[in-house]
Amino acid sequence: QVQLVESGGGLVQAGGSLRLSCAASRSIFTVNVMGWYRQAPGKQRELVADIRTGGSTNYANSVKGRFTISRDNAKNTVYLQMNSLKPEDTAIYYCKLTVAGFPDSWGRGTQVTVSS
Repeated sequence: QVQLVESGGGLVQAGGSLRLSCAASRSIFTVNVMGWYRQAPGKQRELVADIRTGGSTNYANSVKGRFTISRDNAKNTVYLQMNSLKPEDTAIYYCKLTVAGFPDSWGRGTQVTVSS
């Protein structure tokens, strides 16, 4: 199974920016979807954004216009650029890899805290 490692989380003031990275442990040669999810205390994990091998993207309404997901297939890495951060963006952010016919792979998460 592919291992995913997130990085780039931290503490930032409202209005600031962070860039998250998620690196896969090996090349993924099949069509796949890589996504970012988040879970705030007391809430369910929710989709933030995902991106397919070909580059098509999908965003949660709450982050449209502020967050941008991208991927570098040569580096087996997906990124999440987060701008205009709000306190309600505070959560643990997880990376997920979906390949049809295989179990999903999840990273361990990275904490993002936005202070008001």
